[in-house]
Amino acid sequence: MSRTNFDQLLQAGCHFGHLRRKWNPAMAPYIFMERNGIHIIDLHKTVAKIDEAAEALKNIAKQGKKILFVATKKQAKDIVAEKATSVNMPYVNERWPGGMLTNFPTIRKAVKKMTNIGKLMADGTYSNLSKRELLQITRQKAKLEKNLGSIADLNRLPSALFVVDVLKENIAVREANRLGIPVFAIVDTNSDPNNIDFVIPANDDAKDSIETILNACCEAINEGVAERKVEKADEKAAAEQEEEAEDAKPRRARRSRKNEETPAEEVTVAEEAPAEAPAAEEEAPAAE
Repeated sequence: MSRTNFDQLLQAGCHFGHLRRKWNPAMAPYIFMERNGIHIIDLHKTVAKIDEAAEALKNIAKQGKKILFVATKKQAKDIVAEKATSVNMPYVNERWPGGMLTNFPTIRKAVKKMTNIGKLMADGTYSNLSKRELLQITRQKAKLEKNLGSIADLNRLPSALFVVDVLKENIAVREANRLGIPVFAIVDTNSDPNNIDFVIPANDDAKDSIETILNACCEAINEGVAERKVEKADEKAAAEQEEEAEDAKPRRARRSRKNEETPAEEVTVAEEAPAEAPAAEEEAPAAE
């Protein structure tokens, strides 16, 4: 069953593209028609592409990997922050720091610096500094938190990127392509879909359009995380059963040994009993 439908996408305004003079010819396969100088996106293809992308995102989440959401445009940043937080995934919604992926160790150093400043401020280490120095440190911390606070838990490169507006986030897309990281993106009629692994043709300017698509994708991610938890629980239960079986093996061995020893004793007693019978018969005639 599809995660979205034609009517839902139509109501959200996902079909509105850009003006004809701004279009990218590479998006021609996803354009249904032109009306009043504006390209209309084929929503049937959008439904299919959303399902395809959602299934791939589900598999990535099921493996316990991270998906980095990227959207710095005004109408998308708040929605992306909310949806990414709901599925416990990192996101960038302020400014894409150059080298975020290709120079990841340097970004991690900046994140650690931000964390250390927070710890030192909390334990009172900076209490003896002058007001000017404390103000400088506070401003530095605020700037780091604004740009990198949402990726503080990202300890390694993400396994995928989800981008809203490929044209605006072209640096992020280029870095991901260079490192071979798959890119999922909402692509409008003015963008180039050739560098995108999972193209979702739709309006990337309307809030309703972005939210509808993100809802379907985040729902798939949640399903993947839930399935991973179930698999882990099953693996844990299986491991416990194996341990119990191994513990039970010595007990069974001891029981089998006891069972083997018991018949031997019975045979010994049976052999000794007939030996005494003839002696009793010899004494009987003597008595007569």
